[in-house]
Amino acid sequence: MEPRIAEILVRGGVINRDQLKEALDTQKKNGTNLVHELVRLGYTNEDKLTSFLGQQFGIEMVDLENAEIQDPAFNLVPIRLVHKYQLVPLKLHGSTLTVAMSDPTNLAAINEIKFITGCGVRVVLSSGSAIKKVLDQRLGSASYDEVLKQIGESEVEVIHDEEISLQELQQATNDAPVVLLVNAIMADAAKRRASDIHIEPYEKTFRVRFRVDGILDEIMTPPPRLKAALVSRIKIMANLDIAERRLTQDGRIKLKIGVGLEIDIRVSVLPTMFGEKIVMRLLDKSNLQLDMTMLGFESHNLKDFQEAVHRPYGMLLITGPTGSGKSTTLYSALSELNKVGVNISTAEDPVEYNITGINQVQVREEIGLTFAACLRSFLRQDPDIIMVGEIRDLETAQIAVKAALTGHLVLSTLHTNDAPSTVDRMINMGVEQFMITSSVNLIAAQRLVRTICLKCKVAAEVKPEVLIDIGVDPAELHAGFPTYHGTGCPDCNNTGYRGRLAIYEVMVMHEALKELVIRGVSGSVLKQEAVKLGMSTLRMSSLRKVREGLTTIEETIRVTDSDKGLGSVFSMAL
Repeated sequence: MEPRIAEILVRGGVINRDQLKEALDTQKKNGTNLVHELVRLGYTNEDKLTSFLGQQFGIEMVDLENAEIQDPAFNLVPIRLVHKYQLVPLKLHGSTLTVAMSDPTNLAAINEIKFITGCGVRVVLSSGSAIKKVLDQRLGSASYDEVLKQIGESEVEVIHDEEISLQELQQATNDAPVVLLVNAIMADAAKRRASDIHIEPYEKTFRVRFRVDGILDEIMTPPPRLKAALVSRIKIMANLDIAERRLTQDGRIKLKIGVGLEIDIRVSVLPTMFGEKIVMRLLDKSNLQLDMTMLGFESHNLKDFQEAVHRPYGMLLITGPTGSGKSTTLYSALSELNKVGVNISTAEDPVEYNITGINQVQVREEIGLTFAACLRSFLRQDPDIIMVGEIRDLETAQIAVKAALTGHLVLSTLHTNDAPSTVDRMINMGVEQFMITSSVNLIAAQRLVRTICLKCKVAAEVKPEVLIDIGVDPAELHAGFPTYHGTGCPDCNNTGYRGRLAIYEVMVMHEALKELVIRGVSGSVLKQEAVKLGMSTLRMSSLRKVREGLTTIEETIRVTDSDKGLGSVFSMAL
């Protein structure tokens, strides 16, 4: 059925029936709107079309280049609807939302906005190109629709994996539209400050997601027929084998975006039921924070950490899950220690950032270059400081402990939930208790919490019982415990958060704790004693960030575990 606007344009003599038919056919094929196709085909122009529609409907025309766009109004409509219908929310007056559109007959868009916002909608007219320009400026995203339109129906049909012609696939990866789409995805990820790109094939769908500030968000769903060409294009860029689709592969891409922005991309390919999934980790050296005072340490934690870093020997361990910022903390420590008179060697898997003055080794287990092998070699290289990317097994742990006991400073990471449980983890690996107490100087657990966007930060109402339940001392509520959140704005992509900050649980190995380790107590008992001696747990650290207006209660609950088991000790420490 013809859209209402088509009938109006034909009746008004703007276009004829043949032109309409062609525009409707191309609209259906490209998945765009009718107005866009009529202008693209040259049957009318935007100014003439906008003027005609304004006269027909008696609707105000707006020059978006000079119009004031109110942030509260723009943020009221979800981004997906703004993109879907190509419209610009302009201002909110009472309960009426003014929206600029190029097609005032699109009742589906108007009704959906009414339903979502609960506001009445007043439509004003603007050209499609003006709307697109505003959206590109405010949202800063790549125009995937424009790229996908260049990929015709006959481009790269995905058939059964066994039947894919390698020659055809090679040709498809060099086709301009596929190259353009891959470039657009990577450039958009860099603009949005994404740390990871996920390209995921399923039986009937194919999606691209970005991880921004630790949270995954779906960005686009390319046609499933493109998955083989898209994946192969990325594999070629990473110097991987496009003919091998049954095994995992790892590679690297160096990307230059704009002027002076170079990004290192780690590529991981995983064969799944419906094709190869690709995860790309974006490493932007320009954003690497190497100043320990800027990482999120509280003053007493920073003092303890710096003292451990500057000790002549012993072991310093950082613990936390993947993506919690352990590598950044280690690089910050190494950067502070990196002097001309010091020999520093690191074994990493992979080497994330290159730092001049430090001897960095890429672990390659397939040829026998393991963490343990690197450590043995380091000890013959006259080292002062050794960094081991991760202690994964007993052999690596034993060599690292011996290095710490023989006059070297050793830095490393483990995967545990908190600082005290790291001791249990090492014991379970097979390291003797007395070796741990003799070598380990400090253990720091960490997480990353999203920080509230400064542009849309406002006070938040949180019930006292909620605050008490998550660990705030009731006595502190009487003195005032301010909480904040972000309402969402273009600067934070309407999430209310922009950037991340580390929270730390720093456990210094005091003599009292060493005695408990020798006695073989559990991690929970060790934690209680550590808190009595002044250790702040991850929950305590996060609540302090809430009180300082840096993060939210929601982030605290999302990232940290409850400390209820600590009882009164927790309340005193906070």
